[in-house]
Amino acid sequence: MAGFRGVEGPRLPPLLRLLWLLAPAGEAGAAGSVRLAGGLTLGGLFPVHARGTAGRACGPLKKEQGVHRLEAMLYALDRVNADPLLLPGVRLGARLLDTCSRDTHALEQALSFVQTLIRGRGDGAEAAEGAVRCPGGVPPRRAAPPERVVAVVGASASSVSIMVANVLRLFAIPQISYASTAPELSDSTRYEFFSRVVPPDSYQAQAMVDIVRALGWNYVSTLASEGNYGESGVEAFVQISRETGGVCIAQSIKIPREPKPGEFNKVIRRLMETPNARGIIIFATEDDIRRVLEAAHQANLTGHFLWVGSDSWGAKTSPILNLENEAIGAITILPKRASIEGFDRYFMTRSLENNRRNIWFAEFWEENFHCKLTSSGTQSDASTRKCTGEERIGQDSTYEQEGKVQFVIDAVYAIAHALHSMHQTLCPGHRGLCPAMEPTDGRMLLQYIRAVRFNGSAGTPVMFNENGDAPGRYDIFQYQATNSSAGNGGYQMVGQWAETLRLDVEALQWLGDGQQVPPSLCSLPCGPGQRKKMVKGVPCCWHCEACDGYHFQMDEFTCEACPGHMRPTHNHTGCRPMPVVRLTWSSPWAAPPLLMAVLGIMTTTTVVATFVRHNNTPIVRASGRELSYVLLTGIFLIYVITFLMVAEPGATVCAARRLFLGLGTTLSYSALLTKTNRIYRIFEQGKRSVMPPPFISPTSQLVITFSLTSVQVVGVMAWLGAQPPHSVIDYEEQRTVDPEQARGVLKCDMSDLSLIGCLCYSLLLMVTCTVYAIKARSVPETFNEAKPIGFTMYTTCIIWLAFVPIFFGTAQSAEKIYIQTTTLTVSLSLSASVSLGMLYVPKTYVILFHPEQNVQKRKRSFKTPTVAAPLKCEDTEAPK
Repeated sequence: MAGFRGVEGPRLPPLLRLLWLLAPAGEAGAAGSVRLAGGLTLGGLFPVHARGTAGRACGPLKKEQGVHRLEAMLYALDRVNADPLLLPGVRLGARLLDTCSRDTHALEQALSFVQTLIRGRGDGAEAAEGAVRCPGGVPPRRAAPPERVVAVVGASASSVSIMVANVLRLFAIPQISYASTAPELSDSTRYEFFSRVVPPDSYQAQAMVDIVRALGWNYVSTLASEGNYGESGVEAFVQISRETGGVCIAQSIKIPREPKPGEFNKVIRRLMETPNARGIIIFATEDDIRRVLEAAHQANLTGHFLWVGSDSWGAKTSPILNLENEAIGAITILPKRASIEGFDRYFMTRSLENNRRNIWFAEFWEENFHCKLTSSGTQSDASTRKCTGEERIGQDSTYEQEGKVQFVIDAVYAIAHALHSMHQTLCPGHRGLCPAMEPTDGRMLLQYIRAVRFNGSAGTPVMFNENGDAPGRYDIFQYQATNSSAGNGGYQMVGQWAETLRLDVEALQWLGDGQQVPPSLCSLPCGPGQRKKMVKGVPCCWHCEACDGYHFQMDEFTCEACPGHMRPTHNHTGCRPMPVVRLTWSSPWAAPPLLMAVLGIMTTTTVVATFVRHNNTPIVRASGRELSYVLLTGIFLIYVITFLMVAEPGATVCAARRLFLGLGTTLSYSALLTKTNRIYRIFEQGKRSVMPPPFISPTSQLVITFSLTSVQVVGVMAWLGAQPPHSVIDYEEQRTVDPEQARGVLKCDMSDLSLIGCLCYSLLLMVTCTVYAIKARSVPETFNEAKPIGFTMYTTCIIWLAFVPIFFGTAQSAEKIYIQTTTLTVSLSLSASVSLGMLYVPKTYVILFHPEQNVQKRKRSFKTPTVAAPLKCEDTEAPK
């Protein structure tokens, strides 16, 4: 038979034959199903009742998921059969069963779809049946032969569809689900006869990942009901979030299929172990969703969790009934749908009189109108209102079309269109069924199902890909309070997803925060100037570390050091040029040395002018006029160097600093050394002979002085030639710990050592002069310059001994440029002032204010020859 092409081998699996023979007649028979007669029969699987407890197969009635969907199939069949252009002459019948929201019960029910095929095999089925005997040897009662089912609409839950698909596949019966979205069902190698008019959860998971990212969340937990739907949905969400990045999973919690008491309280406690993960991605059954919300309410965590629900939540009111506060802000997703007005008119006109074909409608009537029907021989509870039968749906009760009604209708029409195309091919021009379609080939029908393309009940295209999946189109809802009352709230559509997300973030409302999206972050964003230090193994968690010192935030993970000439901005997000400073004329540090230099220059000028004017007076001549002018020139240059040290560095100023820094001191100390050496040689020579020592004439003294000075000049000229002077900006000199205090220093290209090097030769001359001053300390009082020179050199040595530790001790100071320049210039001015004050101020004072002392003294004769020569050399110029 064609119907058995999906079964390999000549015999049916013994287990299936045994299940069929042992299936309870009450459950698989007509007593537990809705039957419509027709030439071709479609099967239907609907969760009319919830899962039973305490050993019972079925529980309470499910008005929306069960009755609404079942009635949608009846409505669709009525429309197909009434359409003269669709399957002309062929009436579609149906056999609709209750799965009781349990996969094992659904499997028992689905066996009735294949009973005809099992009976028709005949090869061994009778033998298996004959082997079964009831107690007492009575053969089992055989039910009336069931209709041949050509295709099945259903089931709802993915776990149920998977269980049923495994059986229908063996008998090549196509199956179209209106609600099963588990990605596992997209495996055409395992479920080749399964199709669905709803998109798989892989699309739904992608849409949920996009929602999470659009809300700025990166740390969420997942919650799944045990079973294919919940576990596959979460697995797809986790995989997609890992591939796209940016979303981390704090916890993945699974709700057991048979939860124990307190299980949902335990779930809430586990979710609170990661309180920052406020976003909860929930793939769960309607019952589990409700019990999770109840546990959150009991834990007083209303408003803490931010729910993102899958299509099992959708826009249903039953999961949140009396739990509206817990649901405020919940974002749910539902395959794109539209309310079918024709179905609303059909369903709202159903009554106990015109809907006797639905065996569960009476139970629905009682549940919907909160009344009780009475039948003969039964008594109603006195506390329960009796049903009158005159109640009307939508008038005497609330009514809202269930979200999957559209897809049930589309599934029926998809089979009808496929049968119509198959009929046109196999039975051209034939009205009604032809022999080519009796029986209907399931594999051929599957090919026609996969090829259908039509506008569904909502006006959207209905089609299938090679795996039997429908395209992904979703509406996104948020449950929002109305007039600050959660009880009066409702689901508002806030976006759509069709390969890309369109979410109206401004339309979102949150409990307590208005339009501000609450955070669901492992770590708060780092502030400006901070980098992320990632937590190992958790890419969405990090610690914030400040970019301190001279570092700036290059990117969110890296701090880089600013270039040497720059410092970070105030918030360390970038770099800015470091301000450049120098010792200016208005600086307080420059005032003392400039004042001393001005006074020194004025004093020196006064002394020189006095000596020039009284050039031939005894005091001037006794001072050694030539060397005095040289010495005064050196003192003048020492004072002048202060202005060069304060002036803005440039090539000319830097060259002048190199030249004059050591030239003034060298010139002064060369002259003093020459004069001290002359005194010492005259005194020593006078002890041994009456002949004067050589090279004591003024000309000789000048030659010696300039020869000593030329060493300094030649050295500086060589330095200028080897390394031309220029100004530099030193960014390390004032690179303080606090970048805000950092400065670049504009200065000449002279290091501390090279600066001291300019003075080394002068210091050598100073030390040598001091040595001669010490040796000449016993010179007779007649040599009136010996002791002043000695005091000058002693004081100068003290000044420079104090200068060295101050100069080098402040090398690391932020005020280095000011302290060192001031110290150097003050030391130079002091040494010059000591020489000027000790050697020439007294003489100038006598010349100006006591001219009577500036006269030629009478020459005296000494008996000792040792003093005759010196006396002559002091007062007159000795021959060379």
